[in-house]
Amino acid sequence: MSLHLTPLVIIFTILATAFAALLSQMALAVFNDGVRPFLLDFYRGELARPQMTAIAFGLSAGFIFGLGVPVAFSSGVLNPWVLFLPSDILGILSPRKWIAPILGAAWGAVVVFGLSAATSAANSLPVNFLTAMQQMATPILYLFSFFPAVAVTMQFGRVRGIITFVISVLVMLVTMKWLPSVFPGATTMAVGVILLVAFAVGEEVRRVRGERLQAQTATAGEGAEKDDPPASSSAEAEGAVADEETSSLFAANAARLRRHAPYFMIMGLLLGVLVNTHMFAGGEATSYIIAKGQFANAAQIDFYRALGFIPLIVTTAVASGAFQIVGFTLIYPVAYLLPNPILAAIAGALLFGVEVFILSYIAKGLAALHTIRDASDNIRNAINLTLEVAILFGSLAAGNAMASGLGIAIVGGLYALNEVLGRPVVRMAAGPVGVIIAGVALNLLAYVHLFTPIPIK
Repeated sequence: MSLHLTPLVIIFTILATAFAALLSQMALAVFNDGVRPFLLDFYRGELARPQMTAIAFGLSAGFIFGLGVPVAFSSGVLNPWVLFLPSDILGILSPRKWIAPILGAAWGAVVVFGLSAATSAANSLPVNFLTAMQQMATPILYLFSFFPAVAVTMQFGRVRGIITFVISVLVMLVTMKWLPSVFPGATTMAVGVILLVAFAVGEEVRRVRGERLQAQTATAGEGAEKDDPPASSSAEAEGAVADEETSSLFAANAARLRRHAPYFMIMGLLLGVLVNTHMFAGGEATSYIIAKGQFANAAQIDFYRALGFIPLIVTTAVASGAFQIVGFTLIYPVAYLLPNPILAAIAGALLFGVEVFILSYIAKGLAALHTIRDASDNIRNAINLTLEVAILFGSLAAGNAMASGLGIAIVGGLYALNEVLGRPVVRMAAGPVGVIIAGVALNLLAYVHLFTPIPIK
């Protein structure tokens, strides 16, 4: 496996990291959701540039070197952690607007040329651990299919969670038996998400009915207490003022983003082309799936991921006045499936423009739909949990492909060691990092004739 980057990929990668760095320098957008809430203070001048840079680096470094680089290295597909977390830092670091795109472009060049050279070198080794890491795709494809059942269990309890899991297994069996041309994970995920949405909508309807009944009961009791002044009137007034101030701030932040809509449309255009090349993926799972050429499956997975992240992106955007570099992440499923880069560029620009203009409306809707918002949070958590399990199993399979039991022992041991050391490498990336370390170690052992490489299929 290697990074075969065409001139189109190289050019648009460098342009995308350059423009992303410019947006972060202007405090208009960053990729790291943890950094975004600090940008309002940075924009107001309450946080100095060195302080903001330190925050961005501290929140991003582990994901860059523990997740972004290993996933790109092992899958042969670029990802947003390796491209846009560094562009966040470089943009915030830049004291002038013109410096930011230069630094961002330089990082893009380092990625496309450095990773390509590194993967070519790895492929010439006696133990080709990059080929072994292809074993990670199967666990990801199948285990990820059950994240809706996990999300249902998190939100609605074990009974409905078990029901969703059993139905999901039956759907997978039926698909494998009678629809062999259809990937079983696709139908399994679709049915699971439908059940999750149905449970969430039903719960939301019950909640609204309960609130209406409570309001009617309170109204009926007002007549008996109308002569008594409310003891909490002062507190309610203060709360109303605070809510009004918050709404005013959110409206001002949303208006600021709308004023800069052309900037986001340019970012959408660049991302649309880059994603359409199928050398850039939106997530850990889809990096390996795109590498296998399964673009429809990747689109489905990233669409469901978007359902979990849109509420987080919207709320942090209106609260901070800074958007997400990749928008609502819907650019991924759209651009994966479009037939050419020109259509992807147009779609990306239009999509980002629409997203910026509907931010405030979505924020208001989320404030009213509590159960739906909770469902999105649980989708995001369930995706992370299932991916952690799938990537761990895939990493162990890769270790087994490299060196049978010895490979499993090294990869699994490094994963356990990472846990007890307080996770210096994020859990999701610990498996791939373990495979890379194991691969390097096995190659060294092979060179000193302490290990005989086995053919990797």
